[in-house]
Amino acid sequence: MKATHVRYGVVGFALSLAILAYVQRVAISLAAVPMAADLQLDKQQVGAILGAFGLAYALFEIPMGLFGDKRGAHRVLTQIVLLWSTFTALTGAAWNFTSMWIMRFLFGAGEAGAFPNITRMLSEWLPARERARAQSMLWAATRWGAAATPPLVLIGINLFGWRWSFVVMGVMGAIWVALFVWRFVDNPADHPKINQAELDLLQEAQTLVRHKQGESWKKILVRPQVVLLSLQYFCWAYVWYFFVTWMPTYLEEAHGQTLASAAVLSILPLLMGGFGCLVSSSLLRRWNRRYVAVACFAVVVVLLIMLTRAPSVGLAIALMAAVSFSGDVTVPISWDSCTEIGRSYTATVAGAMNMLANFSGFAAPWIAGIILQRNGNDWNEVLYLMAGVAAVGAVLWLFIDPHARPETTAETTAETAPEPTA
Repeated sequence: MKATHVRYGVVGFALSLAILAYVQRVAISLAAVPMAADLQLDKQQVGAILGAFGLAYALFEIPMGLFGDKRGAHRVLTQIVLLWSTFTALTGAAWNFTSMWIMRFLFGAGEAGAFPNITRMLSEWLPARERARAQSMLWAATRWGAAATPPLVLIGINLFGWRWSFVVMGVMGAIWVALFVWRFVDNPADHPKINQAELDLLQEAQTLVRHKQGESWKKILVRPQVVLLSLQYFCWAYVWYFFVTWMPTYLEEAHGQTLASAAVLSILPLLMGGFGCLVSSSLLRRWNRRYVAVACFAVVVVLLIMLTRAPSVGLAIALMAAVSFSGDVTVPISWDSCTEIGRSYTATVAGAMNMLANFSGFAAPWIAGIILQRNGNDWNEVLYLMAGVAAVGAVLWLFIDPHARPETTAETTAETAPEPTA
């Protein structure tokens, strides 16, 4: 019997939600200029608003991941997408710094469970050989969604103003929820269109994510491998958040670009990040993920230092595109490692990793705003700090082995095959 392809529809929901989440998240980077003018905000206040999302996202990551592991992706994703889309729409109603900060914080709280629960959803619905490829496609979709956002938001701002642009994006989230509730189920066996051949393909995935008696999510989260994985993701997120927060402003102030040209130029780094995600799964078929990650972080360090000396906007964009490509190769590696390490607590481990990444999302734009406010807009200091954080990420990957197991239990009976070495 030939297997059905119901699981590909699940991948479609994952990709579309990833794009939606990043469109709604990245929109603030371009809206920051007219928003600051309208609400009379200084650099430090804008940085705090940009960081509010990351703070809330970080604080709610583990609770939302644990909720998904206990209650299922269907319930959690339905609720949180409605929540964050509501506050996306309400962003347009902000009237001062405090109200805008609160809206962005609540928006971040809503989005916190998105990718941990998407990762669990894919872990339940895909066999191991398809999982890494799906993660590569997923994160490529986020980058390309983010790349498409600046020109789309610019069009929206010109047509409707920055406030109503956020309302439109909130409505898009409500439409996604309606389709998801109609078509998705947590347990593949409950889907009316799946056949036994496809269920057989997913048997290993169901074993991997099934909870065992006596498992403790707290014990899993303090494992050295989980801590190291989370810390390295913090390091790349610290660099990456520059592209979705300060980059348009950087292009305007450091390289004399207009808002319109900054929106167009901002596309390339995010676009190349998507290609980096796609390349990731191909590299893993030939080399060990540890060596790939160390090399990519090292390249990011060198490129960021070169960026401080870029004499033209063209070279600056090319270097930022190369940074985005190199760093984003590590993203699918990190998320697939959550499944290898977390197993039945995949979403919880993913939540822990993404929690640190989004503490980075809070800290990076806020710290950059403080630096710029105090040094008279010297962007090189911001870039040097980013390079230093990336160097730490390279060192951390020297000690990460996603296939390592601290103990032998019933949980480890279905080990995956070891990766090839260089």
